Amino acid sequence: MRTLLLSDIHSNLEALEACLAAAPSTDLTVNLGDIVGYGASPNEVAERARALEGIFVRGNHDKVVAGIDDVKNFNPIAGAAAIWNREQLKSEHLSWLRDLPKGPVTTQELAGVQYVHGAPDDEDRYVVTPDEAAIELVKPGPGITFFGHTHIQGAFRLQGKVVRAIHPAYETVAKPETWELPIKEGLNYMINPGSVGQPRDGDWRAAFAVFDSVQRVVTFFRIPYEMRSAQERILAANLPARLATRLAAGR
Repeated sequence: MRTLLLSDIHSNLEALEACLAAAPSTDLTVNLGDIVGYGASPNEVAERARALEGIFVRGNHDKVVAGIDDVKNFNPIAGAAAIWNREQLKSEHLSWLRDLPKGPVTTQELAGVQYVHGAPDDEDRYVVTPDEAAIELVKPGPGITFFGHTHIQGAFRLQGKVVRAIHPAYETVAKPETWELPIKEGLNYMINPGSVGQPRDGDWRAAFAVFDSVQRVVTFFRIPYEMRSAQERILAANLPARLATRLAAGR
């Protein structure tokens, strides 16, 4: 089975469309949360994401925009964007966001794999360092966890008692690229496909991944997109300018 892994789209329609255009044929789509927030195309992104069907888990921005969680938990810029997204979204999309499941989510088709937004023990917890990943990797349970939330593409692998951080090695930030991570039998992994709509690893290109469970390989993708158009939408909506400028920095 080939699974398309999307995360942290954040209402960035241009980035999402570029990823979907570049993605190979897959059997299943999994969205790891934060479909909305930050960007200026919440209705378009929600409609496109819903049409993909597949598996969804909710993100922290999805919860705040849908009114499940309090905007006071966000910094002022994130909070302003969440409120704006909520005001723009059609009622049908808001209802859909409210019904998104809390991770982790598992399926019968892929035993030993789970999907979360932040971490299996806390959907809002950031997993950035090997020590933070080790909290989950040492536990018995699914051997592969796909997660989002950090906007940083890469993986953590537990081998023996050592957790290793793995980051794709790309040649440029100017063209489409892929990088493959073989999944070794008997080892535990936490794998982040990266952020579609607001990368924070210093690479402005939209990020996603594909997991081939037969070949046991995760292919990471970085795809240029019409970033200026996404920035112009943000500025035209009178959202904080920082939300537009950070897209170019990949931070």
